[in-house]
Amino acid sequence: MNGAASLGLRTGSCGSLAAAAGGRKPGPARGWGWRGGGEKERLQLLHRALRIVGRRGAGLLLLLAVASAALFCSLFAVVKDDTASSIIIASNYEVTKAIQNSVYPSTARPMVMSNDQYSASDVNGIDQPNQLHLSFENLTNHPCHGFAIPPTLFDKKRTGPRPCPVCYVSVDQAFDLMPLQASPSPVLKNLDYVSEDSGTANLSNQGSVFGGHVSLDQRNKSFDITSSMTVNCGFVRGKKPGQGTGFDINDDDLLEMEQCHGLVVASAIFGNYDMIQHPRNVSELSKENACFYMFVDEETMAYVKNSSSLYKDNKVGLWRLVVVRNLPYEDPRRTGKIPKLLLHRLFPNVRFSVWIDAKLQLVVDPYLLLERFLWRKNATFAISRHYRRFDVFEEAEANKAAGKYDNASIDEQIDFYRNEGLTPYSTAKLPITSDVPEGCVIIREHVPISNLFTCLWFNEVDRFTARDQISFSTVRDKIRAKVGWMPHMFLDCERRNFVVQAYHRELLEQMIASRRNAPPVEPSRKLRPGSRRAPPSKVKRKKEKKSSSRRRVPKPVTWAMDAL
Repeated sequence: MNGAASLGLRTGSCGSLAAAAGGRKPGPARGWGWRGGGEKERLQLLHRALRIVGRRGAGLLLLLAVASAALFCSLFAVVKDDTASSIIIASNYEVTKAIQNSVYPSTARPMVMSNDQYSASDVNGIDQPNQLHLSFENLTNHPCHGFAIPPTLFDKKRTGPRPCPVCYVSVDQAFDLMPLQASPSPVLKNLDYVSEDSGTANLSNQGSVFGGHVSLDQRNKSFDITSSMTVNCGFVRGKKPGQGTGFDINDDDLLEMEQCHGLVVASAIFGNYDMIQHPRNVSELSKENACFYMFVDEETMAYVKNSSSLYKDNKVGLWRLVVVRNLPYEDPRRTGKIPKLLLHRLFPNVRFSVWIDAKLQLVVDPYLLLERFLWRKNATFAISRHYRRFDVFEEAEANKAAGKYDNASIDEQIDFYRNEGLTPYSTAKLPITSDVPEGCVIIREHVPISNLFTCLWFNEVDRFTARDQISFSTVRDKIRAKVGWMPHMFLDCERRNFVVQAYHRELLEQMIASRRNAPPVEPSRKLRPGSRRAPPSKVKRKKEKKSSSRRRVPKPVTWAMDAL
């Protein structure tokens, strides 16, 4: 094979005719060539062609030639326009070169990719030994060593976020890779929690009774990390979390929660806003060793009992439902931050946890997530970064524009952080790759330093707005400045690989109701032969299908009807 062929080049297609012919000069034109004769010969050839095909045929040929030329020119223009628009969009939304290199490593050797294949029993067909003795000091033996996420190609028709390939091991291998001992916690070794409310609500003591009315002085001292600390972390003024604190839980449920060890997968629905999403591709090992808990209020529980045929003994599928009473906040979004950030207080004997917002469906075994995002990275806290925004100030403006929260409250929080020294994101903050998380999934190990982080993060949510993306970087940077610890932030496209977003309950019911209550189609009247009737409107109608064809119902609607 010659050099040109080995590079995949097409020989003889775009080169000179002399080279393609092996150095032979082209001979005189023959037959129908236009360069071989004079003007008289060309006219004779044209006349002969017109006589053969006839006038009508000649017109069609001429029309076809003109149409082909126009089509070719338009295609060329479209390609040129797409290229230009791609360059413009890439320049407008370009991430800096340093961040781009951190997102997409330059060395890549793809081994195992998982797009729509979520097998928990094998590594996508690659044979692996039954028992692995791998150490994180020598990751060259890891099944996913060398794997890197390829850059997402620009697609004009699909500009939004999308999943990307993720390398997982098998569930058995994930169990073998589980650390035998807890991860080290820098500086902080013992963490206790305030159980009595010592403050009152005033200008400097904001927050709620549930959070303990943390003063500014208490807040600032909580970031002075020592080997032993006592901080506010919700559940103030009660015997223990879930008893007499607000966010109260039945004693039987609390006892069951204390029996949970190892791993808990948790979610919550308050205000009957979302529908229960059932995890898929969960292995038998995870079903035996992991706990699945869904926290709900009384309104949501009543709806589930009346609508779900899977409900039995406070369980719906894998989820064990825990009813929460005496909610400390009127806003369901703020109430949902309690189990999201304070799982270590609700499950005191759990070592690892995976939090998933109720709008998401887990489609990968949870132990694979622990191995991929914690153990493989030597991390104790993992969260995905926002797919578009890196800067807190931009995130705040986006929240205001979308009406996610009261604008005045968002401005007050941003001004407070700005006065503390918060600056817009830039490459000067590397190795930090983003100041804005996509907080719908949290993967963590319950060690003192990660527990402190979520406690202080919750205190910011209790003090300011419920938009936890705004307060994330402030808490992270203050802790990092003291002990050098910070959460691991992975790509949002990796998150979209293992969770699938669904619609919330109200939207699904509206979709179903609109379909059920659609007005019947008026039957067409019989017309006399030869008569005409003007169409009711100028709207272009779709071609009707044959009576034997089956109508396709949109997937979200059919899924919602089955769920309801």
